Amino acid sequence: MVTTTLIVLVVIAALVFTFTNGFHDTANAIATVVSTGVLRPRTAVMMAAVLNLVGAFMGTAVAKTISKDLIDPEVATQLVVLAALVGAIAWNLFTWYFGIPSSSSHALVGGLVGAAWASGGPQSILWAGVNKKVVVPLVVSPFLGFFASFVVMVAVTWMVRRARPSLINSVFRKLQLLSSAFMAWSHGTNDAQKSVGVVTLALLAGQPSSDAHAPTWVIVACALAMGGGTAMGGWGIIKTMGSKIFKLRPIHGFVAETTAATVIELCTIFGLPTSTTHCITSAIMGAGATTRLSAVSWGVTRRILVAWVLTIPASAAMSAGTWMLLSAAGI
Repeated sequence: MVTTTLIVLVVIAALVFTFTNGFHDTANAIATVVSTGVLRPRTAVMMAAVLNLVGAFMGTAVAKTISKDLIDPEVATQLVVLAALVGAIAWNLFTWYFGIPSSSSHALVGGLVGAAWASGGPQSILWAGVNKKVVVPLVVSPFLGFFASFVVMVAVTWMVRRARPSLINSVFRKLQLLSSAFMAWSHGTNDAQKSVGVVTLALLAGQPSSDAHAPTWVIVACALAMGGGTAMGGWGIIKTMGSKIFKLRPIHGFVAETTAATVIELCTIFGLPTSTTHCITSAIMGAGATTRLSAVSWGVTRRILVAWVLTIPASAAMSAGTWMLLSAAGI
């Protein structure tokens, strides 16, 4: 009975996390398209919700990474997974309240590491998997997003250098509809899988299995939670990403979204739980820096970078504390 109750709590917590991920990361897909005036906010949010929902059904490589490659399956009890989710949710809500674009993905990874460490010590962490599939993408993806966006922006600007500004604006307003849709799709393909993976981890209940597959109902439930959360919208974060980092025009929005979504899709193919937030934020910086370095609000950028650095240790600490409290309560 206790095990069944814990599994139910884990599933509920996973869906709550996915929901918070949806409204927390809505800005990833639509901040640029809203700030440039291409779509009305509500229209953009609903488009992102639908494409997040559809994207969530595309593949399970990231889910397998979360469920098998980060912590020792023998330590991954329902209590550890529940504590990990509580810590990740708490960090998501904290950063959402202050309008800080932090990574829900790394909040979940930090939660798993913190709860597993509290339960079984540092040896319970699969450090090779964490380094290869979390730390390396964590460091590389923002640089890749920044420089890819910078280079593409320079190339696109050169190609349209003889066109009238009004024509450029008109063309890229239309193209931005496609790039925003691509970004929403890629967010669904990567982020929803993380919750699928963590629920699968709980269902395995410490039983290692190399061929375990996520049940269909888990995929459907997480996809619906992601879509529902996205439909709520994260307006504070949308404002930060859409106008406070750099004053975007449609051409910048198109380049930033296209390059960021491409980086995310590459990570999804290789099963890397990357941060969609890091990718799009760094891509916006890269596109903006082509105008002039001072065009980017580096003060806001520093605040975002601090949140990036703190996400994994902060969520790990919250999850470790949650595990200790639940254990002390005799659960």
